[in-house]
Amino acid sequence: MPAFALSGLALMGERSVVRILQKLKRLPPESTDMSDNEGRTDLRMPDEDEVFAIVEEMLGANRVQVRCMDGQERTARIPGKMQKRIWIREDDVVLVDPWDWQDEKADITWRYEKQEADQLREEGHIQE
Repeated sequence: MPAFALSGLALMGERSVVRILQKLKRLPPESTDMSDNEGRTDLRMPDEDEVFAIVEEMLGANRVQVRCMDGQERTARIPGKMQKRIWIREDDVVLVDPWDWQDEKADITWRYEKQEADQLREEGHIQE
């Protein structure tokens, strides 16, 4: 990084500089200190309306069939902001937000990576 760019960072707060350098891959993420957690990472947990789900089948037209942890099968839709950025496949663990007016449908709000899904299974959040 050029010296003139670093001089401009001195005017910013320390946390801002750390975040910028992490985004530029100059600093490792803060979660690398795993001495007390033994490899556990903090995961996004469901909000009050969201539930865990497992993708059962790809239906096409940005729709998937999911089996939710509350015992229901729902048709979930992949929102536009996730369509080309996050690829969802069968057997992925996702968070869904069931519709208030139509309980058999939902929106996908988050997709967990394989390691994160394994951690959720180990901690008992997801039952197969």
